[in-house]
Amino acid sequence: MSEMPYHIPALLKETVDGLNINPDGIYVDVTFGGGGHSREIMRRLGKKGKLISFDQDLDAYANRIDDERFVFVRSNFRYLKNFLRYHGIEKVDGILADLGVSFHHFDVASRGFSFRMDGELDMRMNVKASQKASDVLNEYSEEDLTRVFRVYGELAQPQKMARAIVRAREEKPFVMVQDLLSVAEKLIAKERAKKELACVFQALRIEVNKEMDALKQLLMQSAEVLKVGGRLSVLSYHSLEDRLVKNFMKTGNFDGKVEKDFFGNVIAPLKMTSNKVIVPSAEEVERNPRSRSAKLRVAEKK
Repeated sequence: MSEMPYHIPALLKETVDGLNINPDGIYVDVTFGGGGHSREIMRRLGKKGKLISFDQDLDAYANRIDDERFVFVRSNFRYLKNFLRYHGIEKVDGILADLGVSFHHFDVASRGFSFRMDGELDMRMNVKASQKASDVLNEYSEEDLTRVFRVYGELAQPQKMARAIVRAREEKPFVMVQDLLSVAEKLIAKERAKKELACVFQALRIEVNKEMDALKQLLMQSAEVLKVGGRLSVLSYHSLEDRLVKNFMKTGNFDGKVEKDFFGNVIAPLKMTSNKVIVPSAEEVERNPRSRSAKLRVAEKK
């Protein structure tokens, strides 16, 4: 039996093409994972080029690239500016972000990211972080759980799910994936089970890792550290992420509110290279079914 890949990056060529790479430039891959995008960037760099790759997960460290032009930073990308400054870098030529969860995380039961296999309800990208998914389920109020499921899972009946969890934990705390499934599956019609369970797990993962806040910080910092003409290439996988990325790239804010100067020019640090989102081809989806929800947007620093 062949070993499962750590991750197969979606839209690999298109995402790296979006950076419009200068062989002597400085680039950042803020989501190193299995290193697929980073290796493609390195392939296009010359001797003077440089790549800094971020990943907060210790498992990703094993995939690092042995090359003097490469620097691995084991940290969340919310600290982009701090670590660039630490390495003596003020401006970069391009930033790539693949916001998807690596196959590795879904396929390793002990990480608790998937409802397909039992394991501890963990879901931490950074295993040194204090809060696990079980802590959210056992400690959040019904109101806060409702917010998590409504905003991050976009469940049709978030309060119903939250109330059932609060009642269930009075009898037994949530520890394992199966503990959550035993409650959630009773509230979901069988024909919608796979999709809705994915939304429940997505909501918990986003809350545990504070993903939306981290993404906002990344986008704002990217606009600051990119050189004029530098590119930001972002792959997102659900509407919450894509909405933030699209709004910021178009308007410079997360609400999508267009503000113009005296001359009618949009006040925003970036300009999208195309208003049309890039999605995988039918052939790519057939080869890599997990790429089906990927959306790529690219913007350039004004």
